[in-house]
Amino acid sequence: MASTTAMFSGLSGLNTNARQLEVIGNNISNVNTNAFKSSRLLFSSQLQRNISLGSGPSGANGGTNPSQIGLGVGIGATQRNFVSGGTSTTGIASDLAIEGDGFFILNSSGDQFYTRDGAFQFNATNDLITTSGARVQGYAVDENFQIIEGQLTDLNIPLGVATIAEATQNVEFSGNLNADGAIPTTGAVFDFGALQDNTATDITLATLLVDLNGAPLTAGDEITISGAERGGKTVPDATFTVSATNTVQDFLDFMQRTLGVVPAGGYNVADPNQPGPESGDYSIAAGVITFRGNIGELNDLVLGSENIVVNGGAGTNPFGPAKVASANGESVRTTYVIYDSLGTPINVDLTMALSRTDDGGTYWRTFLHSADDTDQRLHLESGSDEFTPYLQFDNNGRLVDTTPISVELDRTLTGATDPLFFDLRFDTEGSNVTALASPEGEAGVSTIASTFQDGSPLGVLSSFSVGVDGVITGGFSNGLSRTIGQVAVAKFTNPEGLIDAGGNQFSVGPNSGTPLVTSPLEFGTGRILGGALELSNVDLSQEFINMILTSTGYSAASRVITTSDELIQQLLLIGR
Repeated sequence: MASTTAMFSGLSGLNTNARQLEVIGNNISNVNTNAFKSSRLLFSSQLQRNISLGSGPSGANGGTNPSQIGLGVGIGATQRNFVSGGTSTTGIASDLAIEGDGFFILNSSGDQFYTRDGAFQFNATNDLITTSGARVQGYAVDENFQIIEGQLTDLNIPLGVATIAEATQNVEFSGNLNADGAIPTTGAVFDFGALQDNTATDITLATLLVDLNGAPLTAGDEITISGAERGGKTVPDATFTVSATNTVQDFLDFMQRTLGVVPAGGYNVADPNQPGPESGDYSIAAGVITFRGNIGELNDLVLGSENIVVNGGAGTNPFGPAKVASANGESVRTTYVIYDSLGTPINVDLTMALSRTDDGGTYWRTFLHSADDTDQRLHLESGSDEFTPYLQFDNNGRLVDTTPISVELDRTLTGATDPLFFDLRFDTEGSNVTALASPEGEAGVSTIASTFQDGSPLGVLSSFSVGVDGVITGGFSNGLSRTIGQVAVAKFTNPEGLIDAGGNQFSVGPNSGTPLVTSPLEFGTGRILGGALELSNVDLSQEFINMILTSTGYSAASRVITTSDELIQQLLLIGR
């Protein structure tokens, strides 16, 4: 009967409005849930009872419309609103928000899920995870810190674990070389007393050490240079082991290497761009060895008989150097630190000595020494051979040729890349060396210092940040920064087709489409905001209005049932 049908129609209204209230309640309860997407329930009318389908117009009748009575209301659909919520800045580096249509990709027990909630944290192995433990997916980097695109992996940010060091490639200098300084006339000069071989003939460079007369050496003897000085700095000890074939020249070459004397380290009067014999050489005349150091006061050598020890002092020393002249000439020295590929700090001395002046300007000779060079040679190779080019300054004190000086430093058996190559730069933007006369009252003052070097010692990953493109940049304790990964994102053709898996996570649904996995900023996925979180997109004012309407609808549906009951009661009274 009609009253019964009305009751069931009212019941459908009660059920549907109750479901609407559940949706509203869920939205309101998640008003503070990160990146929550609100839903709405859409009502749909139920089947109709057809009394008449109507008729078309005819010559006798104008036609009638259908006559139908509805049988109540039902749930048409629930629709999720994927409009982005507001953004809240947190300052926490692991918090991420997406400003666009993308989703973060998660790996949970081998299954892939998607989320907009970027409240990430770290586990015990430094994996980036959600609060429920799902691992955030992205791209790793290779050994050269280049992103490996197209291969998703668990993002790992090894704070306090990852280390890095960087070999020096460039060193820059600044300062002024005193153009009025004294012109050198000699390096340190030593004479070794007249020596003869075992036939009482004056020695030559080719004389065997084991053939020396008076203080014979034998194969296996050790000659140690200990406590000698160059420019006021003690030279590291070095030992020469005598063999049956070693000559006097072999020993003199050893002395040059040990004392840091650059062979032919003077200047050539005829051609200043070529090495000359005025310093850094040795000779023998009438059995007397003459040994010369390099020009410049700071290249002066201190060497005596007590500094040449045979067999730890137990043997007889055939060499007794007597200093004939001290090195002279304007010079300046600076010590700077560079780093090899393992981050080992290496001290290097740069000494610059005024070589000569002419109408074209001034010429300065560079000398490089390092006790950390692993071969026996204390001076460093530079340029195309052992001869370091001169630095020429013009009449205005400016460097004529700004080409950097290339230096080679041996790191044999240290585990680092061998050799270490780096460039010395004397004219760069904001840092340059000039050769001008010192101000009055400061005669003889040359100054030079290292202003920049690009190597770094061992550093530990101490911080990180995520860029708008999802690239994760790690900051190390030594000041270096490197790319250590990239956050990947996914985009769906129909995000409303995703299935809510709980915990702010979604899974692929039949109508969502296949996820497009890519990098942020690509294909409309949006940009990443580091140190921020997306807020819920629930509109409380709208939800309260919907709640009032739902309450009204529920009350009205209940009134239909009440009225139907009253009609039934009246019908029953007729039969009494």
